[in-house]
Amino acid sequence: MVATANLSRSDLDSSSGSDLSVSSRTSNRSLRVVEKERRRNEAGDPFLLSLKYFSKVEAGTPRIGNDVLERHLVQVERVGLSRGLPPEAISVMLDYAMSLRGKICVRVLKFLIPATVVPQEAVVQAVAWLCVSKIAISTQVLFLRWLLTVFDMIDSKDNLRAIYGFIFHFVTEENLVCNNIALTHFWFFPVIVRPFRVRKLLDLQTKMGRQPFLLHLLSLYKVFCPELVTLALPSQMRSGFKNHNSMWKAALSAVQKRNNSQVSSDISLTLGVKHKTNSRKRKYHHLEVPSLSSSVQRNSPFSSSRKVFPLEQLHTFPQLLDNLHRIELPSQMGSLLGSNLSLCYLDYVQDDSAFLRLNFWLGHALHEEFLFCSSRDGGSGSSSEALHLLNRLLSTQHFLQEGFSSTEGFLYKFLNVWDGSLLRPQILGLLSDIPVVPSSCINQLLFEPLVQLFFTSTLFFKCSVIDCLNNMLLKWLTWHSVYALEDGLDISLHSHTPMNMSLSGFMDSVVELVRFVGRLAAVGLQLEGCHSLLLSFILDFYETVCDMFLKYGLPLVVMPPVGVFYPALFATDPVSVDRLGYIMYRYKNNLISAKCQQKETKQAFHISRQTYREFNHYLSFMVSCLWNSKMFLPGMAIEVDQELLSLSKVAKPWTSFDLIHHPAFLGYALDFHHKCWPERKEVDLNSIKAGKQWDWYLEFLFSQGFQGLQQFVQSSITRRSVAGTNDQGQGDRLSL
Repeated sequence: MVATANLSRSDLDSSSGSDLSVSSRTSNRSLRVVEKERRRNEAGDPFLLSLKYFSKVEAGTPRIGNDVLERHLVQVERVGLSRGLPPEAISVMLDYAMSLRGKICVRVLKFLIPATVVPQEAVVQAVAWLCVSKIAISTQVLFLRWLLTVFDMIDSKDNLRAIYGFIFHFVTEENLVCNNIALTHFWFFPVIVRPFRVRKLLDLQTKMGRQPFLLHLLSLYKVFCPELVTLALPSQMRSGFKNHNSMWKAALSAVQKRNNSQVSSDISLTLGVKHKTNSRKRKYHHLEVPSLSSSVQRNSPFSSSRKVFPLEQLHTFPQLLDNLHRIELPSQMGSLLGSNLSLCYLDYVQDDSAFLRLNFWLGHALHEEFLFCSSRDGGSGSSSEALHLLNRLLSTQHFLQEGFSSTEGFLYKFLNVWDGSLLRPQILGLLSDIPVVPSSCINQLLFEPLVQLFFTSTLFFKCSVIDCLNNMLLKWLTWHSVYALEDGLDISLHSHTPMNMSLSGFMDSVVELVRFVGRLAAVGLQLEGCHSLLLSFILDFYETVCDMFLKYGLPLVVMPPVGVFYPALFATDPVSVDRLGYIMYRYKNNLISAKCQQKETKQAFHISRQTYREFNHYLSFMVSCLWNSKMFLPGMAIEVDQELLSLSKVAKPWTSFDLIHHPAFLGYALDFHHKCWPERKEVDLNSIKAGKQWDWYLEFLFSQGFQGLQQFVQSSITRRSVAGTNDQGQGDRLSL
């Protein structure tokens, strides 16, 4: 039995060994097949053979008269200019080119057209060749231009920015100073601005004169570190960033079009390739708010020596308070829009350079995505990135309680090309945040574009525009009420702009805005048949206007035009009449207070007599119409020929718009009549005016929520008592 067991075990071991040997032989055969197939492919692909040749070519290999070298070079050149080179080929050919001198290096650089991305390590290795090899100045210039052309196609830039000092050394050599210096600084910015670099640029500027590229670069440094650049720079400079990379433009464009591939970087912006059939519209994914990252690396020696606290590590408000003086601004200021804590810090430091950088980023993004686009690009507002950016911008401006100057400048241009439907809520929301516009230019910048849109748009758009202008006026008045007492008559329009405006200038702008809305409202009500929705938004606006003196401290009273007053008085809905009563009540209080204050304190402001006359006219007509039942009578504001009234066959037409017969209150009068005389079959509304029924009717009417009408009646009508009874049909108005 033991022998049998041993036999079985030996058989198993032998069978297992044979299986392993078979598996090993099969695996080795598969590897040999794969290797043979690879060699066959390499042997059949001349491009791979050429890359293998250049990766193994030895130093000192003759280049002139070398047919093998020329054949492989032509093969790689053909692929590079037709399909573009893959990343591995870019690494091999760039390393080979930078190790050479002469015409072959220039030739290789000219056909280094990437098909997808450029490896970062290949660029770092090429910069290393600049340090150890005696490359001609013209070749160094060509390499730097190639680097700037493909900069956005480099897969990563961490190590590249770490050797910025070496690149700066080469581009500041006097023989290399040209457009490269400005462009190189521009692409590698922002980095830690070093004083010796600024001094080097100032020395070059002294030697070469006021060259445009140097002035642009110095102006950039002056924005970020004004203490380093004390040189006076012109406010307007012609463009100094000329593009000399035309040799790669057409080739890159052709390669991308042929490959039909999407490159994640912004190649179209970098290369500046222009076609007549294409627009300057960028892709919407560039509207995304950048991620928050500091301009100083977290583990860098500079960061540790200064004990800098990067903003991306800021998560709580106590952290903000503890590190308030150690926070480093991010490399991309647009990333501040995504963090409320960062906005708190920005609002606290009041750094002009930070606001300049943020305004530049915002202005560039808004102009590129909305002004330099066409309908063929699909810029219809359906992009979620565009919607997200504008919503984030609105949230930021509401958080800071002020708008950005770049947003204001963009809106003035965009209104001239806006169709009224593209991102309407966001555009109107941004428009309501603009600061006070001087009266001398408000018509051209704001009113003329809005008029064209308003009169050719739908009812909903008209309501949206009136609401936007109401919010704009509210913010102007709120700003005045907060800062007027602190600044006196010299009122700063914006916390970060130098423009100032006197109190009279501010009042002129407010008057222009109120009168403009009055014209829009009057014509809009005619176009829309006095629609109750539009009338509601218009009355919202005049509820703001009527309280400008008492509520906001602005010594100004502007009455609504007749095209707004009469449609509101004759409206068929009771809410509009009630709101008109409240507006007239507030107008009266503001005018009385202004008149009293003007007598007591000899202030410089003066409310014109025309304003008092307009108010008294409206008040007299409203009392005569609603209370005294004297509509259409001779001497009233609205006179109708008696023969024409007789043709209407309306009994007692002068009572058609009192508080009983007015179309807005007729239903309430019928309801009250039914409650007082439920047994009557015939309705006699005039019986409400007899005896105590009139007082009961007023109480019933005011109990329905018409507080505005109640305040108007109590403040503007003096009821006379005759023989112990109330004369409900007569009343005296209180004129000013």
